Amino acid sequence: MPGAASARAGTEPRPERLAHRLLLAVCCAFALLSCVLVPLTLPLGWDELVYASRYSPYAPATPYSAPRTRGVPFLIAPVATWSGSTVLLRVWLTLLATAALYLGFRPWLRAAHRPWAAPVAAALYGSLWIALFYANEAMPNHYTAMGAVGAVGLFLWPRQSLLTCTGVATGIALATLMRPNDGFAIGLPLLVAALLIPAWRGRSRVLAVLAGLGAGALPWAVEAYIRFGGVRERLTEASEVQGDLRPLLSFVHHLTVIDGPLLCRPCDHDSVRPVAAEWWVLLTLLVAAGLWTLRRAGSRPTPRQAGPATPTPSATAPADPFRDALLALVTGLAIALPYFVLVPYATPRFLLPTHALFAPTAAIGLLTLLRLARAVRPRWIGVAVPALVLGGHLAVQAALAHGNAKIQGDARRDWARVAETLERHGVGNGTSPGTGAPCLLNGNTSVIPLAHTAGCAPGDGLDDPRRPTALVMRGAAPPEWARDWPRHTVPGTYMRGWVIHVHP
Repeated sequence: MPGAASARAGTEPRPERLAHRLLLAVCCAFALLSCVLVPLTLPLGWDELVYASRYSPYAPATPYSAPRTRGVPFLIAPVATWSGSTVLLRVWLTLLATAALYLGFRPWLRAAHRPWAAPVAAALYGSLWIALFYANEAMPNHYTAMGAVGAVGLFLWPRQSLLTCTGVATGIALATLMRPNDGFAIGLPLLVAALLIPAWRGRSRVLAVLAGLGAGALPWAVEAYIRFGGVRERLTEASEVQGDLRPLLSFVHHLTVIDGPLLCRPCDHDSVRPVAAEWWVLLTLLVAAGLWTLRRAGSRPTPRQAGPATPTPSATAPADPFRDALLALVTGLAIALPYFVLVPYATPRFLLPTHALFAPTAAIGLLTLLRLARAVRPRWIGVAVPALVLGGHLAVQAALAHGNAKIQGDARRDWARVAETLERHGVGNGTSPGTGAPCLLNGNTSVIPLAHTAGCAPGDGLDDPRRPTALVMRGAAPPEWARDWPRHTVPGTYMRGWVIHVHP
């Protein structure tokens, strides 16, 4: 039935078709740029080793603490269960991250009320160095972000079919499976909106949100009872691992890490670099312009349709783009708020979901500013200024992605140098603890990736005196029980100055 197919294809608005193709192009560019700036050969990082070591090719297994979830191991299982290749794993993750970018912003072709806003929003989010760096990393935050932006976009669709509700539930379930706290921060504003706002009020939206939260949190809750004795006990232990969650104000710390490092703990000696802060300035300007545009559009009178007046159900309530944008922004702020007021450290990846949810409104603002720039005279100014601003933004983000990848590469290669130093002194052999030359590596929390690389067990003090024990410290005296042990300086770049104390 080619005629019928052509007729159906003709019903799709041409701008939406073109915007959809542009979205596909943006996703492909995102994948290519991330591979160029962050090499596929980059060794696995600390958190990645913890997740990947659930599988035998990446053994020995490292401690799996209370804050961690099973979302990332689920993502990498198709490759990690049978191959220990870092390159293959990163190729797989790049494909997943690209597909997630497409699925996350695809609903906004309709939800933004302006089809071109969807690919522009994906480009704004995908141009961030944080998104580019984590595109091929085994980390949860990009997938939390895409689950959030996709779920909110589908939630805003006026008609909630079974397929749409399934998409809302799936996006929330993905975000909750990756990071339960982010999942509930997404679900709460959506539940309130579905209960209180007439245009969104309805059982289908409420059930979709609750189903997503339940499906995503179930594995975490089951593990809480199996491994930690209950939900409260797991939350308590998770708080302790993260440095005691408590009321505080760490907003400034999140400003300082916008250019790195990947983890700031503590952040007292970091500062905000003006060039790196360009995204915060640009985002504020674009979101303000987007809200102004949507507010003006919502205030314009719409022609009254012919026919008798009938009650309008919520499923077909008149669209309000300004209201829709506010829900996305409030949800983004709800995700960021706990990191600003409870978590005593900062890392730029925590705010990826917030950046993603702000991106559609920022995209509308950018389109508005570009339209206004076309009216500027002389014409070349209206072209040159936006090109310089956007080109400068991309250059800064690309430099930050590449620079942080280099720093991480140097640091992670130092772990291998430490392992080689230990092996030269009869400690560790790259196999599972308890075989060959067993060892127990002690020190601060940084010993976890070092122990994994050296084939040792991470420990605390002399937990197992039958094993040769090595201690790695930096700028600090060894404990009393290791002061007489032979010491060896660590070669390398990032860890230069660390000292290994090996049990004689």
